This record gives sequence, C-alpha cells and structure tokens, in this order.
Amino acid sequence: MNLSEKSILITGGTGSFGKKLTEVLLTSHQPKRLVIFSRDELKQFEMQQVFGEAQYPNIRYFIGDVRDRERLYRAFDGIDVVIHAAALKQVPAAEYNPLEAIRTNVLGAANVIDAAIDRGVERVIALSTDKAANPINLYGATKLCSDKLFVAGNCYAGKHHTRFGVVRYGNVVGSRGSVIPFFLKMRQTGRLPITDARMTRFWITLDQGVDFVLQALRRTVGGEVFVPKIPSMRVIDLARAVAPWCKLDHVGIRPGEKLHEVMITDDDARCTLEFDDYFAIIPRHLDLAGYQAKHGGQPCPEGFRYGSDNNTQWLSVDDLKRIAGIDTEQSEARAA
Repeated sequence: MNLSEKSILITGGTGSFGKKLTEVLLTSHQPKRLVIFSRDELKQFEMQQVFGEAQYPNIRYFIGDVRDRERLYRAFDGIDVVIHAAALKQVPAAEYNPLEAIRTNVLGAANVIDAAIDRGVERVIALSTDKAANPINLYGATKLCSDKLFVAGNCYAGKHHTRFGVVRYGNVVGSRGSVIPFFLKMRQTGRLPITDARMTRFWITLDQGVDFVLQALRRTVGGEVFVPKIPSMRVIDLARAVAPWCKLDHVGIRPGEKLHEVMITDDDARCTLEFDDYFAIIPRHLDLAGYQAKHGGQPCPEGFRYGSDNNTQWLSVDDLKRIAGIDTEQSEARAA
C-alpha cells in the first residue's frame, strides 16, 4: 500500500501514539492528506505548533468525538485509511465512570465501523491492549468488545470493500500514563512504591508501536488481531534502573490490575499463527489452513499462552536504562 497516494485519518490523533504516527507519516510517507481527529482543541492547537499547515500543507485538524456518528461521517468523507487510536484508557477512571468508557470505547468503535463502511474507507486498523485478553477490569472488557466489533465488521461490511484489522500490544515507553515519569518524580523522595516484586510487563517503544501498526495496515486481509513479539521486563528491575538508591515500598496490586500481562490466551492460541516477529489471531470467518497456505506462519502448539511471565525475551536493568533514556552515570553515582 503506497501511503503517499492515500488520505489518512487518525482518531485520537493528539495522543502520544497519534503524534508519533503523525511524525512518521509526514516525514517518511507524505500522505496525500492527513487528518487529525480528536475532541480537545487545546491539544490540537499545541500539536499545530509542531505540525502546522504552513510547513505541512497536507495536514488537517478536525475537532470531533467518536461518540458522534454524524461528525465521523463528515470527517471520513474522502478518507482511504483510518487508524483508530481514540479511547478512554485510564483503568480507575473507567471503573468509576463505566458508561462513559462504554460510550467511547464500544459505541464509538461501532460508529467508526459504520462510518468507514458507508464512506468507502479501504482499511481500518484499531489499536487494542493486552488488557483485552481475559479482561479483569472494565477498560479491558470494553476493548475486548471493541476488538470483537472490528473483527466482525469485515462480515458486516457485506458487498463493501472496507477491511478491518486490530493491533494488540502492551505498555508503551514514553506514552502518557507510563510508569517511568512517575518513578522519575518519586525518586526525589528516596522511596519508590512497588505493587508486587513478582510483577512483569511487556514493553514496546512508541517507534516500534507505530512501525507495527503500519506493517499491520499492509498485512491485514480483514479480521486478524496482530500481536508483536516484544520483550518483557520485571517492574522491580525498572525501579532499579530508574533509582537504584531508593528504598522500595511494596503497596500491593491495585484493583483491576494483573500480576502478569497476557496478549494471547491459550483459547486464542488455537486459532493463532506464529510468524518470525509477530502473531496473528485469525478470526472464525477466515479458514486457518487456507490463511496459512496463502500467508505463511505456523500454528501455535497446544496449550500455548503468550504472557509477560513466560516470554523468551527479557530486558535487563541496563536495557531498561537505555530504552528509557536514564542517565546511567548519574544513577550509579547516586547509588554509590
């Protein structure tokens, strides 16, 4: 897919992922038109200071909410590709405001699907989360529902040619809500709160996330849930990387939080193909053997589960320092 010939729209385009994707698209792909769709005019104004129309005449800023079907229909006019990144993502906020999370994450997804089909959008890639696999909190449950809607959208499209794919990955280094800025702030006190010393998480950078989404855009035939092969890290190792001199306060796992992340459950694994650097969960409307014959991949073994605790790739303390941009010399000097 030649993106220089396409008109692309990013929902939630002023978020961490949206801004990095915008940077990559404008500098490396030069799309015919790039529309930033979001509901916060202040964030759009701030983003315009970096990606202004004077320097990038192909960019447009469109205020709107995925809850608003009519606004989506207007925004999707002439759009070829949609990257759906808009969501309410804070776990505690979703628990306290469940209907708001449902309106954005579930009903908003349905609106995106309807508008994409009726406006003749070619491809839609929706961003998901590890929390959608065996969800234990409302945010994860809404994203699982959203994933199911996007997968089913390929059948719902009928005679239309719109195709929907989903990308699922874990924690993003540098995104809003990342634990690193919190640890950097708290290390000034000499103490870091740790939920559980056994806790593990998947780890991916913004650049890797954007690259994987663009790969999924090219790969999808409609309905796959793409999962990248990424390393795991131990939260206690991250604390050691950020502030090895700090004392650790073990505060316990918070409500709605898992000890380990899972991106492919053992049930999903039965319809999952493994590739060199990613997995693809194949939907029921696509024949697994036929998909494999055409696109490659190997079926996952019986009982397979892709979790942050049984991963084959691990980040060391030094790896975490490098990825997070932590001053190693300063940390070692302070620790001494």
